[in-house]
Amino acid sequence: MSRRQPQASISHDEAIIEELRADREFAIAYLQAALEELDDADNRAAGLLALRDIAEAYGGMAVVARDAGITREALYRALSPKGNPTLKTLLAVLHAMDMRLSVTTGRTQGLTPPQGNTCRPA
Repeated sequence: MSRRQPQASISHDEAIIEELRADREFAIAYLQAALEELDDADNRAAGLLALRDIAEAYGGMAVVARDAGITREALYRALSPKGNPTLKTLLAVLHAMDMRLSVTTGRTQGLTPPQGNTCRPA
C-alpha cells in the first residue's frame, strides 16, 4: 500500500496575492470592488484589507510604502481594519502601484446638476 504525500497548500490570503500579482485585470477589478467597499461604513474594513492585499501583491508593504513616501508602519495603520487613510495617502499608495483613482456615477439615477454658479469659484 503506497502512502500519498500531502500536497503543499497555501493560505487563502497567499492565493489571492498570487492571483493579484499574476493577473493585472483581476487586480484592477479587485481594487474597484475594494474602493466601493470604502464608501460603505459597514464594509470599510474589507475594502482596506483588500487594498493591503493589492499592496502585498505589488511589491509588498515596505516597497509600496517607500514608493508612496510614507513609513511602512503608517501604511499598515492606514490599511488596517480600523484604518482611515487620508486622500493624500490613498492617492500615493495607488500611484506607487501604478494605478489611479477614478469616479463613476452613484446609485441614484436622474439627478440634475445644481443651477446657478454654486460650483464655480467667486
